[in-house]
Amino acid sequence: MTLAIKASGLAKAYGDVIALNGIDIEVEQGTVLGLLGPNGSGKTTTVRILATLLQADSGSASVGGFDVATQQDEVRSVIGLTGQYAAVDEYLTGRENLELFGRLFHLSKFDAAKRAAELLDRFDLTDAADRGIKGYSGGMRRRLDLAASLIGRPNVLFLDEPTTGLDPRSRQGMWEVIEALVADGTTVLLTTQYLEEADQLADRIVVLDHGNVIAQGTSDQLKSQVGGDRIEIVLENVSEIARAAELIAEFGSAPATTEDVTKTVLLPVAGGSTAIVNIVRKLDENKISIADIALRRPTLDDVFLSLTGHAAEDKTETLDSPKGRRGRKARR
Repeated sequence: MTLAIKASGLAKAYGDVIALNGIDIEVEQGTVLGLLGPNGSGKTTTVRILATLLQADSGSASVGGFDVATQQDEVRSVIGLTGQYAAVDEYLTGRENLELFGRLFHLSKFDAAKRAAELLDRFDLTDAADRGIKGYSGGMRRRLDLAASLIGRPNVLFLDEPTTGLDPRSRQGMWEVIEALVADGTTVLLTTQYLEEADQLADRIVVLDHGNVIAQGTSDQLKSQVGGDRIEIVLENVSEIARAAELIAEFGSAPATTEDVTKTVLLPVAGGSTAIVNIVRKLDENKISIADIALRRPTLDDVFLSLTGHAAEDKTETLDSPKGRRGRKARR
């Protein structure tokens, strides 16, 4: 296995606020690692350290075989970075932005223009190439920003919440672009709050919370931590919930849970499809009316809620904000 990214014991604190608490990360070449967690969990700090924009207090890391602390120029020569907000100049056109980035990468004027044209075509921006950025939609700006990060043909790409603020259609478009890059051999470290994004794109997932790695593995491995399938039954009458739970207990792999407000019985099961048939038959035989029944498989949302006790898209203060710095103290 060839590792494109390796980090061991990375730690970073801002005064008495711990951003990273000694985390380990490995990313195999040509794969996507999803770094998942809420705001303030340490995702952006991790990216900034790996991209040589921030120095760790302790621990070590390498990207593309180069040490991020002692070989910064070499690391920067093999990486691309797209942050949470599009880093493009609103007073330039799309083409001018990409040509400027090309020149900053020491490309000749001819090569910078050629590379800009290639990327504009690849990201479906040719028709808007000579329009000012102020007239671009949010999705177009994000695509242009990603195109700029690819000017130098990086082997490793850091995407820090690349779809934040995009509408569902634009987000789907970004996913397709990222999948195409990986198919071409690019290694991607993707930070995200969106569970479906990690599920869609990541070969492996690392879950961060308050600067600690609290779980890691494939999407399926993480989902298996919260059990198997569950059948959700919504009844017509709340008075029948307790009896229904008792009647269908024989089909479950664990005790059922009930919720009076929603008139719901949730039953963990081993064989979902077969169990549904048996449950419907059993309740019908006992004259218990069903309003709705569905097989529910574990999601990454279930995983995160199980591991942390809160949702992944928790809008807490970030470490970069004054309130965030005051609000989270180091754990002694």
